[in-house]
Formats: sequence, C-alpha cells, structure tokens
Amino acid sequence: MPIPHDNFDARIREVLVKHGRFPVDALSPSGNDDLYEAGMTSHATVNVMLALEGEFDVEFPDEMLNRSVFVSIASIRDALVTIGGT
Repeated sequence: MPIPHDNFDARIREVLVKHGRFPVDALSPSGNDDLYEAGMTSHATVNVMLALEGEFDVEFPDEMLNRSVFVSIASIRDALVTIGGT
C-alpha cells in the first residue's frame, strides 16, 4: 500500500529543517516552492540527500543526483516514490 503524500511531505520537511541550512523556516515553503530560492545551497543539498537516504531507506541513483530532483518538496517526493522510499 503506498504511503500517503502528506506523510512523505512531513518527513521530507523534517529532514529539510534539520539538514537544509535554510535562513528561513523550511516548513513554510509549499510543495512546489523552489528550495534553492528559499536559501538551500548545493552543499546543504548533499546533507539533505544523505539524510533522505537514511530516513526513507533508499539510495539515490546517479542519474537522480541533480538539482532538479531537490528543487522542491514535490520533486523530492516524486523521486522518493520512484525509487521506492518507505
């Protein structure tokens, strides 16, 4: 049974708060807001990716290691669903 998106989003937001190094609260962007415009750096993206891998028990394949995957909560969720995050 698939995990509801709101559960994914809440878990993604928790990771972003802990590892995204945002100058503003990471809980405020909507699902489609650009996280880089909100202040996430490329260095923080690596920390977020590693934390997401731990949180969702996945490994991002090389072809997903690009900015577009981590640009928004929605794109992160879509990537996690694609690679079978739990």
